[in-house]
Amino acid sequence: MVSTSWRHHTIIVGFLMVLLETTVGSSAQSAPAPGVRTAVSASPSEHVILFVLEGFGQDSLKGGTMPSLSKLVKEGSVTWSATGVKPALRLPTMASLITGLPVEKHGINWNFFEFSRGYPRSPSMFDYLDLSGGRDSAIFYMDESLYQLARPEPYTDYQLCGALRPECSPNKIVAFIRQYFRKATSGHGYGHAILSLPHLLVVHLPEAGRAGVAHGWNSKEYRDALRTVDTAIKSVLDLFKEYTLSDRTTVVVTALSGQGTDPGADAPTTDAPVVPWIVSGVGIKHGQVIHQPVSIIDTGATVMRILGLETHTEWDSKAVEEIFQTAAAASAAPPSKKQ
Repeated sequence: MVSTSWRHHTIIVGFLMVLLETTVGSSAQSAPAPGVRTAVSASPSEHVILFVLEGFGQDSLKGGTMPSLSKLVKEGSVTWSATGVKPALRLPTMASLITGLPVEKHGINWNFFEFSRGYPRSPSMFDYLDLSGGRDSAIFYMDESLYQLARPEPYTDYQLCGALRPECSPNKIVAFIRQYFRKATSGHGYGHAILSLPHLLVVHLPEAGRAGVAHGWNSKEYRDALRTVDTAIKSVLDLFKEYTLSDRTTVVVTALSGQGTDPGADAPTTDAPVVPWIVSGVGIKHGQVIHQPVSIIDTGATVMRILGLETHTEWDSKAVEEIFQTAAAASAAPPSKKQ
């Protein structure tokens, strides 16, 4: 159960968000126009889970600290050198991930929630998912700065908490997601928006990055935090199995920062942001090292491609075609082993 204080906090923040004006980014793109063309892909995936980590890189898997994530890497496609954005900070990077635009286009170059700046004007992947195929999204953020991106729409549901609240942890986020699934399948929907399970589930898990910054990147606390994040990933994947969704789901994993950098700083701690980018599941090549250049900005278009949708818009996000199985290869691929 969510505590009363959490409910009051959520209600207050929700009220503030409704009052926000969409004033960000004078040069940002306008909302997508009606009549966006759609195209159905051969991909059979109906659901996408997008895990967004922090302080995570290839070395984070050493020592067996993240068995669930290691399995996704082994059974999917991966690059450890996807480019991030500049400035390499949490809020600008997450804004680029969900809008498919570089910082200079979406206009969010600060790193904290500021009520007066409003929501970004640029359409997000959540908007495109709805316009192109009527797909809904559920988003679970774990940092107060990301309130800036939680623009209310009838096809999105948000839950937000942050480091300032002690109860906000990966375990708590998993509990919120489980509660969300129960309510979403109750026939009455969840809150004000989605009346069924979401096609896109976004899960922000910054715990490891925070531990690395606070205690050091070789510390026991950092390794323990990696295990906690991996346990949360496994719990979400197990939830999809419980609802018999695994054979219709594709998983995307990326990060707002690599190991050794602090996306929550006042100023960037790196001028050359590089992050991992992993895709695994239905319709995705197994054991594939991605050779083409990949940017975290490409996440949105790739999610659209996974779900068989096409936008025909002017955003900078491009689907990473190299990761997808051909129809013949997909039909010949052995079924995934059940855990």
